[in-house]
Amino acid sequence: MKFDVVGAIEDVETIAAGPSVKVRKFLRKTYGSGKWRKLKGVATVRLPNGRLHRVELHWYEAHGIGKRDFKIKGYLDKQ
Repeated sequence: MKFDVVGAIEDVETIAAGPSVKVRKFLRKTYGSGKWRKLKGVATVRLPNGRLHRVELHWYEAHGIGKRDFKIKGYLDKQ
């Protein structure tokens, strides 16, 4: 699902780093070599239908490469 992150990501936590990142080989092959980490946080996103939702996001990040492969893991607001 395509979506846009609106504003800042809050309550950022590292889930995995280094060898604990299971898809390291894919990330290195796709985006380049770096110290990959898997993170989670809370943000407001705009869905393709225009609605705004508060969600928990997971993504991968490496220094010099940036944030990649955002995934919505759960909706935190009432639907």
